[in-house]
Amino acid sequence: MRCPYCGSDDTQVKDSRPSEDNTSIRRRRVCADCGGRFTTFERVQLRELTVLKRSGRRVPFDRDKLMRSVAVALRKRNVDPQRVERMVNGVVRQLESLGENEVTTEQIGVLVMEGLKTLDDVAYVRFASVYRNFREAKDFETVLGELSVQERAERDAPGRPPSEGES
Repeated sequence: MRCPYCGSDDTQVKDSRPSEDNTSIRRRRVCADCGGRFTTFERVQLRELTVLKRSGRRVPFDRDKLMRSVAVALRKRNVDPQRVERMVNGVVRQLESLGENEVTTEQIGVLVMEGLKTLDDVAYVRFASVYRNFREAKDFETVLGELSVQERAERDAPGRPPSEGES
């Protein structure tokens, strides 16, 4: 593993343990040349995914890029980082289990929007505004209307226990 500080390839693993959610291995490393310490994470990858962009270009799937776009949507929102990590892991697992080596940006966007809808409504609308390329205010109204319909359907679902304040 290359040192992020000096670029040396001579690094040693000092400690390994499972991550909190047991989906990766956390490794503490130290560089033999500069003494720099850093952490890496090792995850299972079922298949190499390629993303087909709208322009027709193909690029390797980048989980970190997905995580960054979700983080932008969730900026200044009070959402537990472990829930975010689980949501992103779920999206990646769904993409890998599609059985295809190539996925479209549309498939990724739909899965991310489904995940964000369960995490935070504001983040969902933020992501949707970029993903769907909103041009005017009524685009926001449409998405907010979709959220309202879904919330009413969930609230009125048979067998659902009443929440606090309902009778």
